[in-house]
Amino acid sequence: MRIEIISPNGILYEGETSKASFPGLGGGFDVLPHHAPLVSALTKGTIRFEKAGKMEEQPIESGFVEVKDDELSVCIEQL
Repeated sequence: MRIEIISPNGILYEGETSKASFPGLGGGFDVLPHHAPLVSALTKGTIRFEKAGKMEEQPIESGFVEVKDDELSVCIEQL
């Protein structure tokens, strides 16, 4: 999967990931390859995603994510 995390300050990360976890308004959720399309608002918490075999974390204040065709577009407000 390809993930792009952007904030008002610019692109924070763009690259491949095999899984990602998000703090959704209704609770946390994971996205794995071939996930169904979705758009979700995000709440204060931490995005976790795998980068080169290592889990990375990105704290956020709020945002949203769109998942479509193994492309994750994440727009966030940073803490």
